[in-house]
Amino acid sequence: MPNKDSSLRRLKALLIKEFYQIIRDPSSISISILLPIILLFLYGFGVSLDMDHLRIGLVLEDTAPDAQSFAKSLTDSRYFEVTIVRDRRDLADKMMRGEIRGIVVVPSYFSEFRRRQDQIAPIQVIADGSEPNTANFVQNYVQAAWTNWLQQEAISNNENTLSLVNPEIRYWYNEELESRNFLIPGSLAIIMTLIGTLLTALVVSREWERGTMEALMATPVTVTELVVGKLVPYFVLGMCSMLLCTSVAVFFYHIPLRGSLLLLLVVSALFLLSSLSIGLLISTIARNQFVAAQVAIVASFLPAFILSGFLFEISSMPAPIRAFTYLIPARYFVSSLQTLFLVGNIWQLIFINGAYMFVFGATIISLTTYKTAKRLD
Repeated sequence: MPNKDSSLRRLKALLIKEFYQIIRDPSSISISILLPIILLFLYGFGVSLDMDHLRIGLVLEDTAPDAQSFAKSLTDSRYFEVTIVRDRRDLADKMMRGEIRGIVVVPSYFSEFRRRQDQIAPIQVIADGSEPNTANFVQNYVQAAWTNWLQQEAISNNENTLSLVNPEIRYWYNEELESRNFLIPGSLAIIMTLIGTLLTALVVSREWERGTMEALMATPVTVTELVVGKLVPYFVLGMCSMLLCTSVAVFFYHIPLRGSLLLLLVVSALFLLSSLSIGLLISTIARNQFVAAQVAIVASFLPAFILSGFLFEISSMPAPIRAFTYLIPARYFVSSLQTLFLVGNIWQLIFINGAYMFVFGATIISLTTYKTAKRLD
């Protein structure tokens, strides 16, 4: 019993010491408060998969009313910024310089073909293939504008447009099709990966550089008490950071939170446990702030950013890379956050993701405890 009491007293002293160190250390506050806010604003305003105001050129070789009507449908669309010319050669240099991303050509025989019942009026779409995603947007948006114009023309001319199939399209979970609604929850996982890893990686390695860790090793503190004493204060700081980021996402960006806030905090706690333990393991091995920062970015942030499904669809990756993503905790956190924000409490999915993050975090903590020895070599 006395041993247990003394262990609790040592652990309490370590926790108080770490909390005081956090209060006195501006870098910890910067990492946990300022850095996530800056990153969240960058992801919220700087990263988007929506393409509005595509810059295209329109070549009107035909100036008949039909061609003018189609041109107006493009210029009135919020998706395009249209430059109208009569000769496609006037747009070649603009395309080469990247001032426009596509060219739509209405040929001189457009109206003539429209008047013929047995002919299809053609238009040509030329897209800048140096940016494949943008080229696909140009092609799809122009196709949609063309289809919409044909329907409007048919209605105006009282043509029979009835079809045996009349699709009514609905979108679940993200009705507005706003990329921000799933990018912001995913970005929270990337931010917490960086925050959690850097908090323990830099702070503990700084103690090795300053020599305070050697003084701590000379005390009766055990390795388990040392690891717990380092994890708990930064865990609390990381959870405060997660609450702050969630508040910004919900109240500033108006991202819907359809799941339980309590369940969101539980999932965040499991993920933060793994991130903090990775940082602690890095600092135990590196013992140098610069090295620890570099290793933290390479070992946690970059894999989370590329292989978590945050920006790049995992199903489109090669099979070996898809298999490797199962070792990335951020993959499960991104999935959990997007589910909780956009769908709700899908217990089976959340339980599987949470179980993996718990196992991963417990494994890394055990490895850190094993690697942390009370010696100075």
